[in-house]
Amino acid sequence: MADFSQGEAAFPPDRPEDERGLLERLLSPRVGRMLWRNTVVSCSVFMVGLGVLYALVQEGGFPEVPAAGIGFLVANSLHYVLGRAWIFRGTDRPPAAGYALFLVNASVGLAVTMLFYAALLEWTHLHYLTARVIVSVFAGLVVFVLNAVFNFRQV
Repeated sequence: MADFSQGEAAFPPDRPEDERGLLERLLSPRVGRMLWRNTVVSCSVFMVGLGVLYALVQEGGFPEVPAAGIGFLVANSLHYVLGRAWIFRGTDRPPAAGYALFLVNASVGLAVTMLFYAALLEWTHLHYLTARVIVSVFAGLVVFVLNAVFNFRQV
């Protein structure tokens, strides 16, 4: 019997991948490991994006909003490179198309973030930073699933 603990194969031989539902595939240990790697990368590139924002505003004299956009693009570009190499190894999507779809998925995440963040601030008494962290978890999961299923096609 094969050892699947190290991710050699995504599914046991008696149960082909195409016979499992999306939810069952998403809840697999293999996808859990991808989600963990994604979490490490997401937190790291978020800090890079904040650093770019800070440097542009404090040291470069840029206006805050354009600087935030540049930070977002830098962080997401780095996330894509690390995602392709470490999180979603083995993707067959061409890099340029994958990057474009990654940015589309990131935009969906941004929309989810803004919508739910505004809702939490409007309808709860949560501190704005607490609300932002809560929303980030859900938006991050949405973007992870979009990338895992549609972009990198690993689920």
